[in-house]
Amino acid sequence: MSFKSYCSESARIIEETAARLDDERLTAAIDLVTKAIVRRSAILVCGNGGSASDAMHITGELVGRFLKERSAFKAICLSSNSAVITAWSNDYSYDSVFARQVEAYAETGGVLIGLSTSGNSANVVEAFAVARKLGLNTIALTGEGGGKLAALSDVLLDVPSQSTPHIQQAHICIYHYLCEQVEVKCAGMLGISSESPACGA
Repeated sequence: MSFKSYCSESARIIEETAARLDDERLTAAIDLVTKAIVRRSAILVCGNGGSASDAMHITGELVGRFLKERSAFKAICLSSNSAVITAWSNDYSYDSVFARQVEAYAETGGVLIGLSTSGNSANVVEAFAVARKLGLNTIALTGEGGGKLAALSDVLLDVPSQSTPHIQQAHICIYHYLCEQVEVKCAGMLGISSESPACGA
């Protein structure tokens, strides 16, 4: 496949994602994150591999800023603490490494965002199960259908593809839009400037 063909396929999947993800689901996800920020409750984010990088990217945009100068938003990446991840995985199980951190950081009104291209990553699924028991709202970014995470998500944002790299590329569009809209909704509530720098983090 040529680079041009690869980009065309990626663009097709992103366009199909935009067509399938109705405003209701996106608005619901944005509202859940916004409400958590206003309450100053933690937004927890997790994923594996490339999705772990996406989890760090999301928390970076929320803690720092996306496009607006503002106060910090409380967000924690469950994929980034190597001491916690390796100690717990070595002594217990990698499948419960995110669930354990959800137990540690869960706050009333908080949100867990999980990324899994299959929707079946065991540690993300376990984290969602614990999050629901603790009363957290859950948002899943997955591939088509959502896998096991579909039944555990308050909001499912699934990309109509089975291709891991194309799904992850569409995920970037989804969470960049989410971060942008959260800042817009929080404007005037938490000291956000009306001026937007040329680029985000």
